[in-house]
Amino acid sequence: MERQAERRGVTWRRRIVKERYLWLMALPGIVYFLIYKYVPMLGIVIAFQKYIPSKGFLGSEWVGLDNFSRIFDSPEIGRYFMNTVIISFYQIVFAFTVPILIAILLNELKFAFFKKIVQTFLYLPHFLSWVVVAGIFYLLFQSDGQVNHLLVDWGLQPINILSNEHNFRAMLVLQVIWKESGWGTIIYLAALTGIDPELYEAARMDGAGRLRQIYHVTLPGIRSTIIILFILRLGTVLDVGFEQVYLMLNASVSEVGEVLDTYVYRMGVVNGNFSFTTAVGLLKGLVGMILIVAANRLARSFGEKGVY
Repeated sequence: MERQAERRGVTWRRRIVKERYLWLMALPGIVYFLIYKYVPMLGIVIAFQKYIPSKGFLGSEWVGLDNFSRIFDSPEIGRYFMNTVIISFYQIVFAFTVPILIAILLNELKFAFFKKIVQTFLYLPHFLSWVVVAGIFYLLFQSDGQVNHLLVDWGLQPINILSNEHNFRAMLVLQVIWKESGWGTIIYLAALTGIDPELYEAARMDGAGRLRQIYHVTLPGIRSTIIILFILRLGTVLDVGFEQVYLMLNASVSEVGEVLDTYVYRMGVVNGNFSFTTAVGLLKGLVGMILIVAANRLARSFGEKGVY
């Protein structure tokens, strides 16, 4: 056993020396995840405490699962949970599928110069912060905004989007589609380059048109990529974007717009209830992990590789 362990140690040292430049390139990412992802996980302990900042982790009282019991006893959590699930469901149905459609359409373009121009314009919104996006929407759609001015000039009635709870969720999804769809196409376009062109040629020789080629060649060629990204998306099903929702939220739409992330911010950061909100965050993480494991097993049962 000792010899085997020693041999393994020597093998690992040799691999690190051999791949030292790759490890050096990966070092910034490793440090980032250690500092901002793994080290903060030590704070999970306060979910089982009545945490008081002045007493710290060691001096705060242990309460076991009391904070988790409060989650299920809270009358507000159910509404915020349903709002989160509904918005996330809309994002999966629409915002997740739009990049696939865009990638397929871009792949069908034959003029490379025009294709690059379209890609550039689609990518640009990704580099705008949510603060800028929220500002643009407020300027355009507020009661005295540019859109309502145009509608009045055309003899139409002004519309109320920002304060209308019936349109709020749709507006959030449209913002995500506009901002992130172009950037999301990058992975699918990369996957499309791996499809053998001879498959399209064979499909054309069999009389398949454009739509048939997309259905029988393109979609099967990127199916594994779609499944992997879908599994990863399920892991964040209870995360719908704190910044976006918080910036667009107002009193008129709080019934349908308040989500778990904004609730955690309000209860934890504003009201100082750190233990309770940490328990909510931990429960969200557990739900995401369960969904990833379940979706991955389902994908592997159908012959796909899955995430792991």
